[in-house]
Amino acid sequence: MYSRSSEPVRFERDCAAVLVPQGDAVTLPAGSAGYITQALGGSYTVFVDGNLFRIAGPDADAIGKEPPEPLELAEGADDDAVEQLVWKQLRTCFDPEIPINVVDLGLVYEASIKPHPVEPGLRVVRVEMTLTAPGCGMGDILVEDVRSKLEIIPTVSEADVELVFDPPWNRNMMSEAARLETGML
Repeated sequence: MYSRSSEPVRFERDCAAVLVPQGDAVTLPAGSAGYITQALGGSYTVFVDGNLFRIAGPDADAIGKEPPEPLELAEGADDDAVEQLVWKQLRTCFDPEIPINVVDLGLVYEASIKPHPVEPGLRVVRVEMTLTAPGCGMGDILVEDVRSKLEIIPTVSEADVELVFDPPWNRNMMSEAARLETGML
């Protein structure tokens, strides 16, 4: 869900968070109060004491929200089914400041699936992605978000996510829907 309005929130326990856009890891103490400004892809962006923080989905309970449901994959699913789930998961990854997923932003250049070289039945996913700006402090956070969301896919044992800057990102890489949403026509 994304809303231009903010939902008040109080932290029920100490919670790991990431300062936006710097990318610094911090802990928000129990009792902190703020507002949810973005709730997309299972993570939350909250405004607390004049700063934005990203709360990962598994920590949703700290702000009274439900953590994301575990992913399911049919037994014996083929590579095509896994690839569909990979792209679905990539669409749950959002820049904490932009309410558009990394796929529609045009940040994912490639996603491929290969059998694990040693473990039969397991897969390795390789992703090449970029950022809207090379100096973005959230780059490592976005890469880790992509990696962790892909590695929870059943049969995916490893996600190799590489941050690349060639070709450089530009707004023409965005989907038409993303350009409409941002007004970047």
